[in-house]
Amino acid sequence: MPTRIAIVGAGPSGLFLYKELVESGRTGLDITIFESGKQLGSGFPYSDRGAGPEHVTNVSANEIPDLVTPVKDWIQTVSPEKLEAYNIDPVRFNEYKVLPRLLFGDYLNSQFGELLNIAKKERIKTTVLIETIVVDIYKSADQKLIIKTYGSEENKYDIVAVCIGHKWPVKYEGKIPGYFDSPYPPAKLAIPINHAVAIKGASLTAIDAVSTLARYNGHFYRDRNGKLYFSVNKSAPDFYLHLHSLDDLLPAIRFHLEDSYLLPDHILTEEEVNEYIKTHNGFLSLDYIFRINFLDPLKKRDPAIYGHIKNMRLEEFVETVMTQREKRDPFELFKAEYEEAERSIKKEKSIPWKELLATLSFAVNYPAKHFSAEDMLRLTRVLKPLISIVIAFVPQGCADELIALYDAGRLKLIDVDKDSEVIPNQDGGIIYKYADESGNVHSVKYKTFIDCT
Repeated sequence: MPTRIAIVGAGPSGLFLYKELVESGRTGLDITIFESGKQLGSGFPYSDRGAGPEHVTNVSANEIPDLVTPVKDWIQTVSPEKLEAYNIDPVRFNEYKVLPRLLFGDYLNSQFGELLNIAKKERIKTTVLIETIVVDIYKSADQKLIIKTYGSEENKYDIVAVCIGHKWPVKYEGKIPGYFDSPYPPAKLAIPINHAVAIKGASLTAIDAVSTLARYNGHFYRDRNGKLYFSVNKSAPDFYLHLHSLDDLLPAIRFHLEDSYLLPDHILTEEEVNEYIKTHNGFLSLDYIFRINFLDPLKKRDPAIYGHIKNMRLEEFVETVMTQREKRDPFELFKAEYEEAERSIKKEKSIPWKELLATLSFAVNYPAKHFSAEDMLRLTRVLKPLISIVIAFVPQGCADELIALYDAGRLKLIDVDKDSEVIPNQDGGIIYKYADESGNVHSVKYKTFIDCT
């Protein structure tokens, strides 16, 4: 009997899982792929559900794990018309630069197609069901897994892999004018606006909203020296974008990575983990992971920085970095980090402590299940907030646009407290209620609100 495997979700995760199955050498596989969208591979972020022509990836071609055809080779097969639309010269294609998200979605779709062809040659039966919504997965009496799809009969599988990704629940959108539960699909934000827009969040999701709104209410242009500027449309003199952020911080900017795959120098084996926890009350220490995956490699790669922090506990290190960021004006810090990132890319030289923080974020994934309750809290409350800022890796082009909008007086970052409230107004828009650093409470009305958290 064949092994029946279902892959629910055919975005990037489903694509890489399917690749592993096709290349596993196993026989007797019967695979069914369920995808709610119209296209395999692209998933949410690389299809028109999550991107427009203005949106780019925050990874470059050289950072993408191997599929069938490398991006640099695939790009040569893309039609001249499509490449021209994205201002890409295939002869001068640079795999160290980010890609338009929709174009990257086309690449992933092509790779799914190539894997399907390989599977056919290897006699791996594959059934593809696109625009098919899975509504339930449950176990039958004989311990098989049942998948029920919308408007379809149920089917049994031996193994089900759930590879679904992004989903933003709709709460007020469509009921309250000017209220958007998310910035996706971006096409809904392609509208003229002549007032201040409240955006909750200041992450990559918020930057997506900014990119779309800016293009439909103004335009970017460069002077002869290459500096980017923003000019608002004459019909939108009161167009402004207000980002509301905890801690008044913007995410960090992409720089040159020494290791494009961000692999930790040392990944603990199962044997090493077991040996450690035997002598440490059955737990793995977060401080131990911090030392072997951050401090030890930092000592080799940047002795000067290591010398400053080598005796710090995790909490001290995080507080030092966050305090340095919080002391500076967020946009001045953003500009300084932009220049630092530009130098890093130009010289092809990493910023070791930032890159090692990124690798640390991967290094803690497997060991985390062996942490004590206290260390899990430290990971969540202390380390993750810093990591989320540093490894956002805002693409240079996006950073350039934020700076241009800020310099034009059209973009503002507002520091809100953790108890801030967004109060929907039944007549349209919202009231943003928050306390500033001095404890003064503000209640600000906005006609348009976008939740980007």
